[in-house]
Amino acid sequence: MQDLTKVVDLVTKANWLLLVLAGLAALMTTPMPVYLGVVAGGLIVAVNFHLLKKTINNSIRPEVVSEKGRSLVGHVLVKYYIRFAVSSILIFLLISNHIVHPLGLLAGLSVVVASVFLVTLLVVTRLYFKEAV
Repeated sequence: MQDLTKVVDLVTKANWLLLVLAGLAALMTTPMPVYLGVVAGGLIVAVNFHLLKKTINNSIRPEVVSEKGRSLVGHVLVKYYIRFAVSSILIFLLISNHIVHPLGLLAGLSVVVASVFLVTLLVVTRLYFKEAV
């Protein structure tokens, strides 16, 4: 369980690092609406990931698990769908009011996917070279 916590923490750090790097790259190379889309999309998914991590950590504490009459899965899912609805409304408002460019927003929303991919690649590489030695 401790290894999994380290991996999730690494993904969280990678989210913020990739958001900063993608934002700087977009600022230097693209028009302002695309840059705003990258930053807004990255913020939306990074905050969602952080809140999901916090919800799950709070839900699996021993005193919460032993409490009778409380569905842990239901509690986590309700919060997840609330965050999903808020994110959907934010994305709709950003695109419909022409504040951000949709492709920039899509690039920003891909930050968590990219960080999960990179951390997975890092962990698999470490395991492979650890066994090779």
